[in-house]
Amino acid sequence: MELSRKLFSAVLLVLLLLVVTEVGPVAEARTCESKSHKFKGPCVRRDNCANVCKTEGFPGGRCRGFRRRCFCTTHCH
Repeated sequence: MELSRKLFSAVLLVLLLLVVTEVGPVAEARTCESKSHKFKGPCVRRDNCANVCKTEGFPGGRCRGFRRRCFCTTHCH
């Protein structure tokens, strides 16, 4: 009797894990980037880039590439 309870609990746990992993986010938002027009010089700190991008109307920004340019980020539509 104890063995069947443990087996039932294990099967139930596996089924719950399968359901949870299948129900995940249906659609992921893509991130679009645009080179900052106001950022000057090499982009060293992400915070500085993000602050400049916010003045340009974007929600954030990040440093990218070999030349370390600031790219403003937003959610694609």
